This record gives sequence, structure tokens and C-alpha cells, in this order.
Amino acid sequence: MSALLEVSDLTAGYGQVTVLHRLSMAAGEFGNVGLFGPNGHGKTTLLRAISGLLRPNSGTIRFDGEPITGLSPRAIVARGLIHVPQGNRLFPDLTIADCLALGAYSAHARPHEEANREKVLSIFPKLRERWRQRVRTLSGGERQMVSIGTALMSHPRLLILDEPTLGLAPKIKDELCAAVLAISKGGVPLIVVEQDVEFLLELSQHLYLVNHGEVATEIRPGQTMDHAEIMSMYFGH
Repeated sequence: MSALLEVSDLTAGYGQVTVLHRLSMAAGEFGNVGLFGPNGHGKTTLLRAISGLLRPNSGTIRFDGEPITGLSPRAIVARGLIHVPQGNRLFPDLTIADCLALGAYSAHARPHEEANREKVLSIFPKLRERWRQRVRTLSGGERQMVSIGTALMSHPRLLILDEPTLGLAPKIKDELCAAVLAISKGGVPLIVVEQDVEFLLELSQHLYLVNHGEVATEIRPGQTMDHAEIMSMYFGH
């Protein structure tokens, strides 16, 4: 099985500040990918570059063998590469029903709208209960469910989640982790940025430690690595 996503020698940043330094990684070859590492060291910048929200300074990004470096976010979404950023960036006055319908706008997703809607509502039954409720009236955990549900309506071939459990209460976090595992078992390959290393170990077969804008360590399937060793790498002890 070849990699669905390939990032090679990627350099990117903001203005005069370079954040990523010739970073290379791949996803889709060994199952789900987990990205972890200290805050502010390039994980979100990497995801923004992959999804077209940030134009790289150099390097290449290929999806399903085709170059996507520099394409618009809309063109990348149309190929089935879907990114759920941090922060529940939803339209506050739309209902849950409106948000999910909006997620299926592309020609790639439209034929699968009904099936994907049922999939989303089976994974997130709370959304069915609040179907006509406006986003601004939802809790943080419910808004995150809508964000991920809207992404699933886009019929992803690869789904990127940037810290999906950030700031959530423990009970809601557990519900969301279970939902992400259900999405994976449903056949959607994932790239997940997450500070919860235990969850990443349960979810991911392939891990990258991103530090100072570079891949400091890559852990592939079959490599034995327990929680204590990963935390040691994370904190540099």
C-alpha cells in the first residue's frame, strides 16, 4: 500500500518567520497517523499547509500521487482531503441541519449526502436530538461534534483533525474520542494532532513527534514504544 499523502522537504511560515524546516512525512500507508509534540513547534502550520490555508515557501505535497502544493482549499476539499481546524469555526446562526448540508456542497460529496448524514447521526446521536438548534446555543463539545460531522459530510478520503478534544470536560472528551475511533473503524483514514498520548497510541499505527518544525522521531507499526518512552521524547528527558 502506498502513501495517500506525501509531504516532502516542506518549508513554511508566516512573514519572515520560518516554522517548518524541510519537514517530510507520509499518511495512509500504515493506517492512522498521530502527530504530537510541544505547542508552537509546527503541527498546526503543517496542517494548514497541507489543506491549502498556507502557501509553503518550498517543498512538495502530493495527495493520491498528484501534486496539490499551492492549490486552493476548495480544490483540495474537492479531492477529498478534509481538515477540521482547532476552535469550532462554524457559522453561529446556522442550525446543525444547515451545517451538515453545507458540508456536502462539493460535487465529490453530493451523491453521498444521505448516506453520510445517517453515518454522522449514528456516530453523534446528540446532533439528531438538536437537529434544528443553532450552533451558537450549543456547548463546546457539541460544536466540535458538528465540526467533525460537517467534515464527514464532505465524504473524506483522508480526514485531518487538529486537537479535537482540546478544552473539553473529561466526560465529553471520552465521548469524542470514542466517536473518532468509530470514524476510523468505518474506513476513513485519519491524521490527528492530539496532546493525549494515550489516545494517540490507541488510535494511530504511525506516529510523528514534531519538534522545532522538524520530524524529530517517527514511530512506525511494529516498533515497540510505550507511553513512558513517548512522554520522555515529548519532554526531552
